[in-house]
Amino acid sequence: MIEKHEFGRTGHLSTRVIFGAAALGHVTQADADRALETLLRYGINHIDTAASYGDAELRIGPWMKEHRADFFVATKTTERTYDKAKAEIHRSLERLQVSQIDLLQLHALVDPQEWQTAMGPRGALEAALEARDAGLVRFLGVTGHGTSVAAMHLRSLQRFNFDSVLLPYNYAMMQNARYAADFETLISLCESRGVAVQTIKGITRGPWAEGAPRTSATWYEPLQDQADIDLAVNWVLRRREFFLNSAGDINLLPRTLDAAEKFFARSSETQAAIAESDFAMQQLELTPLFV
Repeated sequence: MIEKHEFGRTGHLSTRVIFGAAALGHVTQADADRALETLLRYGINHIDTAASYGDAELRIGPWMKEHRADFFVATKTTERTYDKAKAEIHRSLERLQVSQIDLLQLHALVDPQEWQTAMGPRGALEAALEARDAGLVRFLGVTGHGTSVAAMHLRSLQRFNFDSVLLPYNYAMMQNARYAADFETLISLCESRGVAVQTIKGITRGPWAEGAPRTSATWYEPLQDQADIDLAVNWVLRRREFFLNSAGDINLLPRTLDAAEKFFARSSETQAAIAESDFAMQQLELTPLFV
């Protein structure tokens, strides 16, 4: 089974691998149901989706009648204004077939102008707070991509005390000295406040090569070999305060969960020895997605 850890100050013990439900955006309900069976088999108790992930919320909705109590359910809004965000929040509740969302996140909040709108008067944050006050959502978070995301999350936390952040973390990304410095500053603040840290792009090899066949549903090229996935997953999970959100392809899900299960089955000393092998990560010749 997958180890659980306090999800920040929410009081929820989340599995340290969170199901990234972008993987359900363009699959059939039958395929989605098989993904649910995989989650249950590994004991995964946290689902992270978004209104912008195609049909993902619709694919999760039918699970909720029987399995709502089994999962901490998170979704996201990409809207920046109060009216549009409010409408999208209510749409997500309907699509997910739930009366309450555990975590609502302001999605991809990196652009400074969009940030000003979302965090300002009649912005998306006001709609999120209203939904929280009405009991429609329990906790609020912020997400993003790119090399500026850690710095922008710091700015967001200075404006509002979000319960969680979500951003890229992998070996190649952390070779960017500026990003690594901003990232660690953010993590220090999160630790001091009890803000949960969700990491994405953990098994990324790099951008798809021009003209290369797309062998996965992800917008980037993921690692495919189980040994490589094991190494990358280990590298992320060595940071005990981090959660790893799985990649956006249901075929990669069991490989990611298998890697995590093997990691947690080892002693802490062996985990550290394996996870800290930066030399082995170098041999994978990873390429950063964001520069």
